[in-house]
Amino acid sequence: MAEQTNGRTVLVVDDEPTITEIVARYLERAGYETTTAATGPQALQAAAELDPDLVVLDLMLPEIDGFEVLRRLQESDGARTPVILLTAKGEHDDKLAGLRRGADDYVVKPFSPTELVARVDAVLRRARPVEERTEPIVFDGLAIDPRGRRVTRDGAEVQLSLREFDLLLFLASNPGQAFSRDQLIDQVWNAPPFSDTSTVTVHIRRLRAKIEPDPEQPRFIQTVWGVGYRFQP
Repeated sequence: MAEQTNGRTVLVVDDEPTITEIVARYLERAGYETTTAATGPQALQAAAELDPDLVVLDLMLPEIDGFEVLRRLQESDGARTPVILLTAKGEHDDKLAGLRRGADDYVVKPFSPTELVARVDAVLRRARPVEERTEPIVFDGLAIDPRGRRVTRDGAEVQLSLREFDLLLFLASNPGQAFSRDQLIDQVWNAPPFSDTSTVTVHIRRLRAKIEPDPEQPRFIQTVWGVGYRFQP
């Protein structure tokens, strides 16, 4: 355990002891407290008992696979705990499926432990309350509360993942301005511009499904052909 911690706990879930040991060691050096789990049931129990700040989750787990663990985690806490998936090299469909189901990021095996720590840092940076804008944003029945990180549509609360909320807040804070996928990757994901931008497309699709009256004809998040996306007030 690191001598000085940053007060944040990361749950590392993988059935390979070598991976959990290495990941935990690097995270602890970076100031995180860590807990590990090797199976789906162990992961769910640890998450319920410890309420971690972030979960690093392997998809290939015994007893209950990572997709089901992700679903149950989101169901239990309203998708508030960010999740970074560990996926096998070449499993592009798994990456997209994980993002569609609410994961915030992914790392492909084999991976650099320092890269994973950097991604944990980036995701948790985005999890901090947004200080730049604290006043609620309201457009045509859609209300965004930056301080409370809550979204309502016609008075009903909408459950968004951490990354979905950040993306919506960024776009709504810049109404009418078009952003490319690379710009959104940089501003919302804090990732370099050469990163896989398909995650932006997936998150936009999920956001539309949750906040748009008709996702097929978006009222708020509009596509700007040849550029990217904009929020239309």
